[in-house]
Amino acid sequence: MRHRTVQDVMTQEVVTAGPDTPFKEVVARFHRNDITAIPVIDDQGRPLGVVSEADLIRKEAVLPDPEGHFPGRRLDAHDRARAEAETAGGLMTSPPVTARPGWSVPEAARAMDRHKVKRLPVVDEVGRLVGIVSRRDLLQVFLRNDAAIREEITHDVLGQTLWLAPDAVQVAVQEGVVTLTGRVPRRSLIPLAEQLCRAVDGVVAVHQSLDWTDDDTDVPVEHPHAYRAGR
Repeated sequence: MRHRTVQDVMTQEVVTAGPDTPFKEVVARFHRNDITAIPVIDDQGRPLGVVSEADLIRKEAVLPDPEGHFPGRRLDAHDRARAEAETAGGLMTSPPVTARPGWSVPEAARAMDRHKVKRLPVVDEVGRLVGIVSRRDLLQVFLRNDAAIREEITHDVLGQTLWLAPDAVQVAVQEGVVTLTGRVPRRSLIPLAEQLCRAVDGVVAVHQSLDWTDDDTDVPVEHPHAYRAGR
């Protein structure tokens, strides 16, 4: 089984800014390239932070209503300084949460969820920017067609990993939803098969109605007094 990595789905040609890039130039780069965030890098190409649309719109949010009905959003000293910043270095969220090219798609997704970010600059072993990966990029795995998912489950999961006979389990895939039917030699293989199938790129859910030949999960428990007479 081969899982797609961040390197497989990331954007390699990254639009960047330097810490001294003016506010209006950052906005212009967003517009010209149809992007919603831009990494800020140093002279060695290492990410210092990220400027997003949310960082830019903060400048508008603190402005008072022209008619005087609303005084503007109140911010703490740190956020007010960012709202009033004139360059990317002052606007950016720092330090950036980064990813590595070899991370799996689930690893990157967990990092985004944990840190509540929508994208991750991707850095090499010395911390230089080599790409950027977004939520949309990670969702590419779900564009994989059903035939490819079925082939990987049948060949790699059931055949090469679990060593099941070719006709033991039937696999159906519709819109990424996998259904397993048939019989496995041991009951303990059922949760393992489900887990491995869920890990296949593009799988949305797994349903199964598998039978088993031997119930190796039903291990008899010895009576606590079974050997007392022989002591």
